[in-house]
Amino acid sequence: MAKSAEEEHPVKAFGWAAKDTSGTLSPFNFSRRENGDDDVTIKILYCGVCHSDLHAIKNEWGFSYYPVLPGHEIVGVVTKAGSNVEKFKVGDRVGVGVIVNSCKSCENCKQDLENYCPKMVFTYNSMNYDGTKTYGGYSDLVVVDYRYVLRFPDNLPLDSGAPLLCAGITVYSPMKYYGMTEPGKHLGVAGLGGLGHVAVKLGKAFGLKVTVISSSPKKESEAISKLGADAFLVSSDPEKVKAAVGTMDFIIDTIAAVHPLAPLLGLLKMNGKLITVGLPDKPLELPIFPLVLGRKLVGGSDIGGIKETQEMLDFCAKHNITSEIELIRMDYINTAMDRLAKSDVRYRFVIDVSNSLTK
Repeated sequence: MAKSAEEEHPVKAFGWAAKDTSGTLSPFNFSRRENGDDDVTIKILYCGVCHSDLHAIKNEWGFSYYPVLPGHEIVGVVTKAGSNVEKFKVGDRVGVGVIVNSCKSCENCKQDLENYCPKMVFTYNSMNYDGTKTYGGYSDLVVVDYRYVLRFPDNLPLDSGAPLLCAGITVYSPMKYYGMTEPGKHLGVAGLGGLGHVAVKLGKAFGLKVTVISSSPKKESEAISKLGADAFLVSSDPEKVKAAVGTMDFIIDTIAAVHPLAPLLGLLKMNGKLITVGLPDKPLELPIFPLVLGRKLVGGSDIGGIKETQEMLDFCAKHNITSEIELIRMDYINTAMDRLAKSDVRYRFVIDVSNSLTK
């Protein structure tokens, strides 16, 4: 007979998990493995709330298996380090992102692209190599192989820095890979949410002209005055969209809902690149004529490897880039999820785990 989540491992742990497709999160007792020679045990202080968490707890992508304890924007302090761990010591500020293991031997892993490893293990709702389930950061502690732990720069705030571990690397990686970093080029950011607002800040740090493309006119003032965007394009205004046709070198599409791609492709110059990082729960329609007639490219990207994620954190620390957050208590999480579903957050919820997670 299989052991319960609470009896599976020797280290007692506590968090909030969803038990079924209602997505309602509630207190959950479970267990973590003992700290091994290659492991780091982390006391979790803060954890960001990603839109992927919402998809997972409601099984909107079709591969959740319950209970689901979300959270892959984890920051905290090291409380224990294994005998083989030289990179981290007790008391260090660290982070854990979307993945906690990979095969370490495939071609992707050898290129520091663990995020594309066929045997990658996600931080939650995944099966680790020891045959036990992974649970995320909506909890008091986590035990992780040191190879998948990030050093958190001293001048990067833990709370507003936490979302960078997913939202930050999700936009940083494609910007680097697809050459969307050339100063003076024009970047469009479609969608001004958890990912989009970080993309604006990164774009400006790279020296790009940045235009936010959004269906919400009320976000214009904040996009320009607070986030630093150069311009704002209301996607529902036909005249303004028409005037902007063929003006952008790149567009990073962060929209997580089903939406038309044709208008975005129209905004691109010849040889322009539309890179999608949002994850709608249904396929998007891709018109071919705009691609062929403008020699344009549509691409995608999925977070980044550990090496690149560390590079991103260091870049953000250097340029004072953090996420705009609303700090919440653990017992507010279900309300936060309801608000997230309605895009009612500016721009990322972060759970104050250590000060609000009580049994």
